[in-house]
Amino acid sequence: MRNIVTIVVVFCVLAIFGGCAIVQTKGPVEIVEDGCKAELDTYCKNVTRGEGRVLACLFAYSDKLSSRCEYALYDAMAQLERALTALTFVANECRDDLKTYCADIQPGEGRLLQCLDNNDAKVSSRCKQAMKDTGLKK
Repeated sequence: MRNIVTIVVVFCVLAIFGGCAIVQTKGPVEIVEDGCKAELDTYCKNVTRGEGRVLACLFAYSDKLSSRCEYALYDAMAQLERALTALTFVANECRDDLKTYCADIQPGEGRLLQCLDNNDAKVSSRCKQAMKDTGLKK
């Protein structure tokens, strides 16, 4: 189940920029919680949430996962990969703006996006368009 590892990696990357508008209304966590409810209740009910422990639990029982749960993991992974692609695009398009206006900002919890928003009048049109195209900014 390398998909679980991919999900953990993407969650870490998303943490750099904070919550993403690109992630649909039902986020990856909810998708996995809904799709793997039986497995979570059966195998992982006593696992402390956070730091990938629940995904590690699902990985430990990967041979016992239902098709529904496997699909939920795949769907969450696909959603996170789309978000990662969008964030990578924005980071590339906004690289100069991030260096110029946000070099002293600690990544995480949406601080970089907030910095770009705070400097909106000075941010390049290329960066603004990338954020708009990916849904990070309306």
